[in-house]
Amino acid sequence: MRSVLSATLMIAALGFAASDAWAQMTPPATAGAKAKPVTTIPIRPALQKPEDTATAMGQAERLALQSDLAWVGQYNGAITGDVSERMVNAIKEFQKSRGGKQTGVLNPQERGILADTAKKKQESVGWKIQTDPGTGVRLGIPTKLVPQQASDANGTKWTSPSGTIQIQLARRKEAGPVAAKLAEREKKEPGRNIDYTVVKPDFFVLSGLQGLKKFYLRGTFKGDEVRILTILYDQATENTVEPVVIAMSSAFNAFPAAAQIAGPPPRKTVEYGTGVIVGDDGAIIADRQITDGCLTVAIAGFGNADRVAEDKEHDLALLRIYGARGLKALNLANAATKTALDLTGIADPQNQGGGAAVTSVKASVALLGGGSDIALAPAPTLGFSGAPAQDGDGRFAGIALLKPVQVAGPTNGVPAAQAVLVTADTVRDFLKANGVNVASGSGDAKASVVRVICVRK
Repeated sequence: MRSVLSATLMIAALGFAASDAWAQMTPPATAGAKAKPVTTIPIRPALQKPEDTATAMGQAERLALQSDLAWVGQYNGAITGDVSERMVNAIKEFQKSRGGKQTGVLNPQERGILADTAKKKQESVGWKIQTDPGTGVRLGIPTKLVPQQASDANGTKWTSPSGTIQIQLARRKEAGPVAAKLAEREKKEPGRNIDYTVVKPDFFVLSGLQGLKKFYLRGTFKGDEVRILTILYDQATENTVEPVVIAMSSAFNAFPAAAQIAGPPPRKTVEYGTGVIVGDDGAIIADRQITDGCLTVAIAGFGNADRVAEDKEHDLALLRIYGARGLKALNLANAATKTALDLTGIADPQNQGGGAAVTSVKASVALLGGGSDIALAPAPTLGFSGAPAQDGDGRFAGIALLKPVQVAGPTNGVPAAQAVLVTADTVRDFLKANGVNVASGSGDAKASVVRVICVRK
C-alpha cells in the first residue's frame, strides 16, 4: 500500500514540476499587447468560362444566338446550337466591333443589340423560311434579293433581276447514291474551281468559283432521291450574300417530316397572355396572335371581351369589355427615356403553380422610339406576351410580344422564341386610330394589367 502511495505522489510531483517548468518557459502576457496579425489568402471560386455560360443556355437560345451571329457576319460555322470555340470567338468579335470588353459572354444590352441588328439584316434581304411546293423541301430564301422564281419537274430557281444572284434547288433520281461519288461528280462540272469540300455519309458541301461567280453547294439524298441546293453570286455581292449563304445552308432541310411540310403546329387550345387596360371604358390592348382564332376571348375577373380592331403588321389587338367598373388605365403618354426596362405581366398558370400573380421582370433594348419593332432581351416567360414595358421612372416604352423566331438553323430543331418591343409610338398611333385617348392614366402597371385567355376548338 505504501509503495502505491509513493508512486502516486511521485507522478503528481512530476506533473507539478512539468507545469512549473512550462510556466517558466512561457513569457507572461503583457497588458494591452496586440496579437500578431495572421496573413490569410482568400480562396476565390474559379471564374466561369464563356463555354460554361453558353452550355447553361437552352438549346433554342443557343440556336438563336448562333443564327444572329451569322447574320451580322461574325459566325461562319454550322448553326446547330452546339457550344464551340468558334461560337465564343464570334461573340468576342461582335463585342470588339462594338468597342466593348471581349468577355465571350453577352450582357442583356449586348444581346439585345445583336438580335436587333440581325433582325434588320434579315428584313433587308427579305428572309423567309418556306416550303418548296414541288419537292416539299424546307429552306430559307432571301426574297428581296431573288424575287424572280421559276419551277419545273426538276426543281426551282430563284434569281435577282440582273442575274447577279442565283439559287437553284435541283432534284433527280439515282440508284444507290453515295455522298462521295455525288461530290466528285459535282466537282467536275465545267468551270468549277473547288476550294472547300466536306463529305459526310449523308451529305456533302462544296464551295469555290464557277466562272467569275462564287458558288456554294449542299447536297443530300434519301433512298434514290438526290436533292442539291446551289447558290451562285457575283464577287461584288460577297458582303451581302455570304451571311445569307450560311443561313441558307443551315436552314436547308431536304427531307422534312410531314408535320413540317404542313406548316407550323397549331396554337394551344387554351392560351394565356397579358392585356393592358388603356381606357376606363373597357379598352384593352393585347397580343393579336394570342387572341387569334378564338371561340371566346376572356379577361380574367371581368368576363368575355370583343376584339374590335387589329394591327397585323405589329401584331396588336384592341379588345373591349363592357360594364366593368374600377378599371385603371395605364398612362401611355409619358415616353420612356431609358433602355433598361421593367415588363409587368401575368405568367402562364403552368409557370406559377396555377396562380395568377402579377409580376415584373427585367429586360432591355438597344434603342427606343421609331416605328419598327425592337428586339427585347432576355425574352420573358410564357404569359407575358402583351405586357407593358416601362423604364425606371415609370415611363411607357411599348408592348412586349413573344414571337417564334426563324433561326437560320436546322428546321428539325427545337423552336426558339424571341421577344420584341412594339414601340410606344406604334401603340399610341394604333389606339388613336381606333378612338382611344391615351392622354391620361396611372403609372402603376400592376394595377392596369389583366390576364387574357383565348379558348380555341
